[in-house]
Amino acid sequence: MEQTIVVRGRRIGRAELEFIGELIRREGVQGRTHLSRVLCRQWDWRQANGRPREIACRDLLRQLERKGLIVLPALRRGARRPGCRNRVRALPLLDTGLLEAPLEGIGPRVRLELAKASGNEALYNSLIGVYHYLGYRQPVGAALKYLCSVGERVAACIGFGPAAWKVAARDAFIGWSVAARERHLPMVVNHDRFLILPWVRVPHLASCLLGQCLRRLSRDWLEHYATSIVLAETFVERRRFAGTCYRAANWRWLGETRGRGRNDRTHRGAEPLRDVLVYPLCRQFQQRLRGMEPAPQPLADV
Repeated sequence: MEQTIVVRGRRIGRAELEFIGELIRREGVQGRTHLSRVLCRQWDWRQANGRPREIACRDLLRQLERKGLIVLPALRRGARRPGCRNRVRALPLLDTGLLEAPLEGIGPRVRLELAKASGNEALYNSLIGVYHYLGYRQPVGAALKYLCSVGERVAACIGFGPAAWKVAARDAFIGWSVAARERHLPMVVNHDRFLILPWVRVPHLASCLLGQCLRRLSRDWLEHYATSIVLAETFVERRRFAGTCYRAANWRWLGETRGRGRNDRTHRGAEPLRDVLVYPLCRQFQQRLRGMEPAPQPLADV
């Protein structure tokens, strides 16, 4: 291979492929997880918080195999396929009685907390797995999960993860070159799950929670992953939702997707159309995402 390609933000040329091929021949019998650990160590490939990027590395290896550039050892156990839903624990007993009230009446009792920090990550995963129409899928990369409670009752789940690699409407809005997107994509996060539990009937709660979450998201992300983020994105399936809560929370509509997912190899556009919405987390988000580095100035509260 003469041409360098970019996979998962890493440039892969002849030397890298030869190294990976030799590693597979020498140590492939120990499995793909072992290969990803060795590669992360050899490349010193880490997240900003210092943890090895093992999940991203395994995805890189799979992509290289799909391109016909390497041959990986056989799987030791079944791999997660596109569209797969992770198994989740059984839900604990929850109070599912109707929670109906005006927002003004419950506002002081609304609490938003990080699920992992509070020891409730398994509860978050189970609620998403049972009640969200997309189910629960383990994120590939950095992720933050929030639980909202009203008093002692869980009312909602909000999740963020890695940004989509390519989105025409978003990339045009930012003014990204290919090189700038490769460098600065970690500064964008994807709001990939939002669930108001079915027994909760509180008008305007969704936009209120989005506002609360966005006010703390940059700080929480920096604390957990040592990475500054400047833009949040989300994708709203048009045939299911109007996206009213996002517009009420001042998200900006950019256009729609083309009906192609990241695993669309045939260009048939079989995915449902989704509205593309973004929310800037600082005033100079476009300059920073293009590679200019003004001092960040957080936006006023939502």
